[in-house]
Amino acid sequence: MARIFITGSSDGLGLMAAKLLVKDGHEVVIHGRDRERSKTALEKCPGAATVVTADLSSIKETVRLAEDVNALGQFDAVLHNAGIYLVQHRTLTLDGLPSVFAVNSLSTYILTCLIHKPKRLIYTSSGMHLSGEPGLDDLKWERRSWSASQAYSDTKLHDVLLAFAVARKWPGVYANAIDPGWVPTKMGGPGAPDSLEDAPKTQVWLAVSNDPAAQVSGQFYHQKSRRFNPVAADVSVQDLFLKECHKLSGIEFPG
Repeated sequence: MARIFITGSSDGLGLMAAKLLVKDGHEVVIHGRDRERSKTALEKCPGAATVVTADLSSIKETVRLAEDVNALGQFDAVLHNAGIYLVQHRTLTLDGLPSVFAVNSLSTYILTCLIHKPKRLIYTSSGMHLSGEPGLDDLKWERRSWSASQAYSDTKLHDVLLAFAVARKWPGVYANAIDPGWVPTKMGGPGAPDSLEDAPKTQVWLAVSNDPAAQVSGQFYHQKSRRFNPVAADVSVQDLFLKECHKLSGIEFPG
């Protein structure tokens, strides 16, 4: 039995992954953005060990979430699944950050830094990361004209950058980015062509499988290696991304 924590698991792929893991006998802690969503998540995922609550658009709440997770003990795997999609305007959080960057990129960085290091880390990216740009000189989109699709694509590239940086800096930790495909979730829309049933299986496989193919680091799609934006493998870009996240959050990447 493995102990797994999943962000953004009150609905969608995060909830589906949680249900599969619980069904297989693993101890799963789920997460909701607010109390109502957390309550609903527990009702939808009977057998989950517990639920933790935090709004990941807030640096303060994200830090508190890491503290709450650490208080529950050591986890074998953390699935960074939380995310928001197309935000049509440059909507800022209380910390003065574009909400899509705060949730999709910075909160993931903060939780990676602060949660006790697990054996496996899985980051939910997207095929849209292929058109992403690091944008490290303007993460707040103060100089660029806002584009909802580009902002989302950039954050999904950030997730791959973070996964690859973790794999490089933390030997012994398997860190993977996954593309679940374009699937008909609330985020993907009813017309999405990929299999919803198959979408969470790669997260689960990477989190708990003893298959040698799952005990690696990289980018995956349906349990197979997936091509990625080559900038994600640029060590200098990885390090600059970590540096910028440190500046924005006040939290330094450990090790």
